[in-house]
Amino acid sequence: MTRASKRKSDDQNSTPIKTARVDSVRSASSKAAKKVEERIDELYTKYVNQSSCVIEPEGVEALCSDLKVDCTDVRILMLAWKMNAQKQGYFTQDEWRRGLKTLKVDTITKLKKSLPELEKEALKSENFVNFYRYAFRYCLTEDNKKCLDIETACVLLQLVLGVRYQAQVDSFITFLKSQSEYKVINMDQWTNFFRFCQEISFPDLNNYDSDEAWPLILDNYVDWTKRRDNVATA
Repeated sequence: MTRASKRKSDDQNSTPIKTARVDSVRSASSKAAKKVEERIDELYTKYVNQSSCVIEPEGVEALCSDLKVDCTDVRILMLAWKMNAQKQGYFTQDEWRRGLKTLKVDTITKLKKSLPELEKEALKSENFVNFYRYAFRYCLTEDNKKCLDIETACVLLQLVLGVRYQAQVDSFITFLKSQSEYKVINMDQWTNFFRFCQEISFPDLNNYDSDEAWPLILDNYVDWTKRRDNVATA
């Protein structure tokens, strides 16, 4: 037998062995993934409402208790973001699976340990805009609703943006609560306030230009701020 023929024969003989190894690895990986999903589902059943088959607000409260965090903790909102949960205070099984698989956790202990990293991830510049916009949509409690009432918007601003721009958030909230023209906040106003925090010097607001494409509510806020500052320095 020539060397070339022997190599060909050896390759042919080794192919079934390699295939068997690949199949074995795939099978083991599939079994492991199935076990993980079973544990994730088992954890889901601990909090799910047996009638609706969905985790409802009571279940979320129980989850928060087990995680030893308050229901108003921003990390619970971040967890909902990771699940891409569609309804405030409710987690479906698909959403639960998606979130926990992405976080690579299948027990309450692992989930609790993952929260600091989840917070870091959500606060990264490349992720924060997505999280910030999601927070607004998630808090729209009714179908086809497009605006948040002022009270809810103020609470949410403090929760998601206060950690980054506390002075701006406090000032804007004071304005919102003191005025009577605006009863609700829409997505455009919500997202532009974040851009405002990023781009406009504060508290002097010297580079704010009302001729630019800012929502009227921000023009009014800037006018209100300057009037108040003038009174304070008079």
